[in-house]
Amino acid sequence: MTRQKSDGRTVPDDRRKSVGTRGVERRGGGKAATVKQQERQLQLLLGTAEKTTAQAGVPDGAAAGSGLLAAAYAGPKPRDKEGTTAPTTMMEKVAASLEAAFERVEANKGAPGPDRQSTEEVRAHLGEVLPKLEAALLEGSYRPGDIRRVWIPKSGGGKRGLGIPNVVDRTVQEATRQVLEPVFEPTFHNESHGFRPERGCQTAIAAAQRHLEEGYDWLVDIDLEKFFDRVHHQRLMARLAQRVTDKRVLALIGRMLKARVVMPDGVKVSTEEGVPQGGPLSPLLSNIVLDELDAELRQRGLRFVRYADDCNIYVGSERAGQRVMASITRFLERRLRLKVNASKSAVGRPEGRHFLGFRLRREPEDGHVEVNLSKRSIERIDNRVREMTPRNWGDKLECCIANANVYLRGWIAYFGLCTEEVVRKLHGLDAHIRRRLRAIQLKQWKRRATIARRFIQRGVKPKTAWRVVYEGRKSIWALSHSAPAHLALRNAYFAALGLESLEDRWKRHPARIVVPGQQLMLPLG
Repeated sequence: MTRQKSDGRTVPDDRRKSVGTRGVERRGGGKAATVKQQERQLQLLLGTAEKTTAQAGVPDGAAAGSGLLAAAYAGPKPRDKEGTTAPTTMMEKVAASLEAAFERVEANKGAPGPDRQSTEEVRAHLGEVLPKLEAALLEGSYRPGDIRRVWIPKSGGGKRGLGIPNVVDRTVQEATRQVLEPVFEPTFHNESHGFRPERGCQTAIAAAQRHLEEGYDWLVDIDLEKFFDRVHHQRLMARLAQRVTDKRVLALIGRMLKARVVMPDGVKVSTEEGVPQGGPLSPLLSNIVLDELDAELRQRGLRFVRYADDCNIYVGSERAGQRVMASITRFLERRLRLKVNASKSAVGRPEGRHFLGFRLRREPEDGHVEVNLSKRSIERIDNRVREMTPRNWGDKLECCIANANVYLRGWIAYFGLCTEEVVRKLHGLDAHIRRRLRAIQLKQWKRRATIARRFIQRGVKPKTAWRVVYEGRKSIWALSHSAPAHLALRNAYFAALGLESLEDRWKRHPARIVVPGQQLMLPLG
């Protein structure tokens, strides 16, 4: 059978042989711990000496693992750092990074874990926690605590489970990430954009534009079902062992993966597979797992863009897309032991798919690639605007506008990558937000006579004001769209109150500030 040109393949720079899991060096090593030491957990003394664990309101079972609760750890004190040499092993580097890691965890302002300790509480006793934590890591007696399960709604329906470790456990994870990231980051593929330095959604969309401009306008959209819950521990540890030489670090990560999960009803569930989504280390581990997919796609010479577990492959025809979908699905399910969501994965045109909130479309005549809002993103912003501008707003209108501005600035900073085709939608969003604010103002004026008098004060003719307000039985929402309401509460009125315009901010977005005739080039490496 002859090879078809529509496969959309290119000759790879080099061919990397896939590395199996055979011959993986057995984990172990490190200083052996006695049974008594293994049972003894690292704990933090919160409050004064008179304040017992029960008085502090510590939940049952929170001390298991690294909750760092009532009794202080009685292990050996770490050596004085003055005059010591720089850390050489990976575990020593992890221990030396704890303070910087906590600063990062504190800056993220995350929720407490099962032990209910906030970052402020740990900060108050940081001078006691870090030395004991460092000693526990170096001697191998540190044990991660449980992980609190939290369910959050997904944009496409259903719920996503997040795992929130204790603050101290997050600190250890962050320190581990800071040590491992420089080791693995240079090995990742250029088309991997999720959770990586100097990369993000902007670079992913720019790469997708480039593939479409080159004529690969059929999309293989692969959706992994519950990816973070299905990561195979043995395969992940084998990948880690290829570059991590310190067996103590491998053992530490293995214990993190096996940490029990505390469900909302208090039931504790053991973990046999998956990476807890919510800890600082899980994004790096997910990229390590899916780097094997990137290597396979590169070896086949396929054009693709991957952001975490969202992977889009660009080919030249629908038939080529169907072949790629079938073969990559077999690779993911048989080799990586992951499951492809058949109901959400598809082969189609990019304009019919949702990628990171955007919808891309290539113009056949001139090859121009349109970047617009996806249907899901439009529904989400419409719902969010309704939530931010309730009709029964009880505070000042300026407060409502200030709250809305916080969201609108962040929203347009992300979606400012859209091309000029989005202007019409942004113009409509601005008008819709102003109308909802007019309805709030009319509702706060309460009586129709008051509304008519305010209209007259703002330049509406008296006859028109009284007629429009009392004509028929108009609702507040219908009245907010009347000509007198637009005249009395002009666009300039809301601009003076500080309301941001999405259209104006789009025009000032960094993506618009480019040399005329040249496309914005975002850094990819």
